Amino acid sequence: MIDTGKLLPADIEELARKVVDQNAAAGRKIVLAESCTGGLVAAALTEVPGSSAVLDRGFVTYSNEAKMESLGVPLDIIETFGAVSIACVWAMAKGALERSNADVAVAISGVAGPDGGTKLKPVGTVVFARATRNGDDKPEGELKLFNDLDRAGVRHQATLCALELLLP
Repeated sequence: MIDTGKLLPADIEELARKVVDQNAAAGRKIVLAESCTGGLVAAALTEVPGSSAVLDRGFVTYSNEAKMESLGVPLDIIETFGAVSIACVWAMAKGALERSNADVAVAISGVAGPDGGTKLKPVGTVVFARATRNGDDKPEGELKLFNDLDRAGVRHQATLCALELLLP
């Protein structure tokens, strides 16, 4: 028997519903560029009936190659700052916006763990950026540390933060 319960935790589903409702009311379309969340933000939005009025598309660009090929992130940004950097997520957000019909883009990249962390970017480091069509070209990004959480916890918190950034 198939369990028809909730796919995602209640806090994510509730926030996703707010994002869909508020963006629909504002007439805004969304595009996502996800790395460490692996499509969880898009999955959360598509759990909400009526999300097709808001979600234009999502890019899951887990590898550096995918970030460069699908979103146009320059190699020099990845080589200089790394994939987990404000510079990279800003380029991801701008690239997603350019490759979509959306009004707002949010990009996420991070080190979910349990491996892959460094002294400068320990496990739990996640960076976010938001870009808007017709907005200024001033980078809008944020770095958060969820270093007391396991992989699922980091991805959960990153999904919530990305959804918050999508509120008008």
